[in-house]
Amino acid sequence: MSNILALIARIALALFLLVVFGCMLYMLALSPTKATPAKDQNLSQPISKQTKQKVKSSFNEKTSNEKFITNGKIDSLIALAKSKLGAKYVPGKAGPNTFDCSGFVYYIFKEQGRVIPRTSISQSKIGKKLDKSEIQRGDILFFNTANSKHVNHSGIYLGENKFIHASSGEAYSVTISNLDGWYKDKFLWGIRVFNQK
Repeated sequence: MSNILALIARIALALFLLVVFGCMLYMLALSPTKATPAKDQNLSQPISKQTKQKVKSSFNEKTSNEKFITNGKIDSLIALAKSKLGAKYVPGKAGPNTFDCSGFVYYIFKEQGRVIPRTSISQSKIGKKLDKSEIQRGDILFFNTANSKHVNHSGIYLGENKFIHASSGEAYSVTISNLDGWYKDKFLWGIRVFNQK
């Protein structure tokens, strides 16, 4: 009998607490929320303007991240190209240890996940032509070294007026040359493969 009474008492207590809890929730739902004054200057601006600022901020962060990724790719591309310095020039070869000029450019970009045409004349047609004042690190440069009427040589711009290429000249290997030297009047244009911001 005492066990039954104890059980009834527990059930009654549980029901009472449940009712109290329900009343508290009901009262909270009915009470109006007080607006907190805006402490931040941005919070007092119209929502549409805040939204525009968030979108603009997000876009700037995305652009910054893309620039960082692109610069990282170019650094990696140039590091790989320089690691091939001294590799022998062999006509028709495209790596990994021997190259002709366009084969060298093709190999370096392919290793960075960008497949481009195999020949220099085809490579020269894949993007907007850039003059010497527009070229940036990682751009492909094109030359006419045989007094022909078309592109016959390509290399990769390193910056500071230097480019790396597989030369069939005196070096007969992957080498770094100056754009103001023998190649000055042989330069035709550049092409950008990685979009730089």
